[in-house]
Amino acid sequence: MWQAISKQLSETLMFSFNIVEKTKLTGGEICDCYMISDGEQRYFIKINRRSFFAQFEMEAENIKRLRETSTVSVPELVTLGTTKDNAFLILNYLPTKPLDDVTKSFQFGQQLAQLHQWGEQREYGFDQDNYIGNTLQPNQWNRKWSRFFAEQRIGWQLQLLKEKGTQLVDIEEFTQLVQNRLANHQPRPSLLHGDLWHGNVANTTFGAICYDPASYWGDRECDIAMAELFSGFPPEFFQGYESIYPLDVGYHARKPIYNLYHVLNHYNQFGGHYLEESQRYIDEIMSF
Repeated sequence: MWQAISKQLSETLMFSFNIVEKTKLTGGEICDCYMISDGEQRYFIKINRRSFFAQFEMEAENIKRLRETSTVSVPELVTLGTTKDNAFLILNYLPTKPLDDVTKSFQFGQQLAQLHQWGEQREYGFDQDNYIGNTLQPNQWNRKWSRFFAEQRIGWQLQLLKEKGTQLVDIEEFTQLVQNRLANHQPRPSLLHGDLWHGNVANTTFGAICYDPASYWGDRECDIAMAELFSGFPPEFFQGYESIYPLDVGYHARKPIYNLYHVLNHYNQFGGHYLEESQRYIDEIMSF
């Protein structure tokens, strides 16, 4: 495997890259991650089974799209490919540490706000379906936010659970309830990171960097809600965001709906206590 990776990376770089060092990195829940080096240049590589190539393709596309905005910092894509049994994605390597610096957290909040203000789009969705973790994320374009989120986020996750033998609620009724709850909210479509928990943001020598996006055009509040869901972001991050792009009235009422999507997705991927947490969110939404 490593010989094949080295050959393909050499073809991309247009010079011979022989891997003399590879260090396994912690933190990857889905992929194996390594720092590889030829003694001079260093790169970051994610490896999974060969069938995972489609996920890597979409991750690369999302990284390129975010990079085009010149707002948030994302890794530089080097190449992606396959070996006999594996798929891989290679990015530039940067030493990182948790985002706990006050100034850089504030600046990242401002950069995220600038991302959410970037571009002009009239509909919600994306040019392609992509993935959030291991889960396919449908992105069919829709002019109504309430319908897009109810059907392609909440309804989709509930249907995936049902196909696995778990039904938490009547899908059609609850999807309609979510659509009704969001019916009077038609936000400006923003390009989202899409999977913005603190584990997908880190500190570097030049500032914060984010990775593992699941981007689409949607309500900017979805990124903020997820940032709050799993905590870990310093308060300065939110202060920086608000200094550029204050949140709309009603955000706190919509936040449980947006976070239910990610909790359902976590149960679909990992199981465990996320089932009870999903039910709590559903009960809260139904009691509005």
